[in-house]
Amino acid sequence: MIFRGVFTALVTPFNKNLTIDEKALEALVEFQIEQGINGLVPVGTTGESPTLNHEEHLRVIEIVVKKSAGRVPVIAGTGSNSTDEAIEYTKSALAIGADASLQVAPYYNKPTQEGLYRHFSAIADAVDMPLVVYNIPGRSSVNIEGDTLLRLAEHPNIQAVKEASGSFPQIMDVISRKKDDFAVLSGDDNFAVTMTLMGGSGLVSVASNAIPGKMKTLIDTALDGNAKKAV
Repeated sequence: MIFRGVFTALVTPFNKNLTIDEKALEALVEFQIEQGINGLVPVGTTGESPTLNHEEHLRVIEIVVKKSAGRVPVIAGTGSNSTDEAIEYTKSALAIGADASLQVAPYYNKPTQEGLYRHFSAIADAVDMPLVVYNIPGRSSVNIEGDTLLRLAEHPNIQAVKEASGSFPQIMDVISRKKDDFAVLSGDDNFAVTMTLMGGSGLVSVASNAIPGKMKTLIDTALDGNAKKAV
């Protein structure tokens, strides 16, 4: 699986009675695909993963998988600060038909670097599907350091990182030392062009919920190395 381009961190629309607006979600998926997006990321934090119950979480994945119908890859948010829960969600996403999984760093727990390595490795060992590690210390309160990330990248199922640390020295170090088949995706729209021009593989975008075509054009330009046009 190639993690390259723009992947939309889908919002989860709700009805006034706070149930999932399934028709609106289906329409959003269709709009994204029509605009040429490279992939979809349901139930990340943008998709309300911390507030959906178990059934709602899996239902969102199911809707996106069914509506996309194999036209673009679906990277399901199945992370948790509980390793067992993350494994359970990831197994369920695989059974539903998701193509890959987004795994956020365990929040609140503040694990050590060894603890992070064991958490992600346990998920990768338990479920045979591509995993994208999500580094967002501003929300999770823990940074996945470069050495830990590169160690994780040795696992065949850990194939990419959604990087939102905001530390360009760390990002540059990872890009310079990573394997060619390990993708570094920006987890922040504001940093995406710079990261892509530095050797990143693209972006998991929030803005592309509204402007997928424009975000794809922007990142494609950066992937082509056209810095003057991209910035």
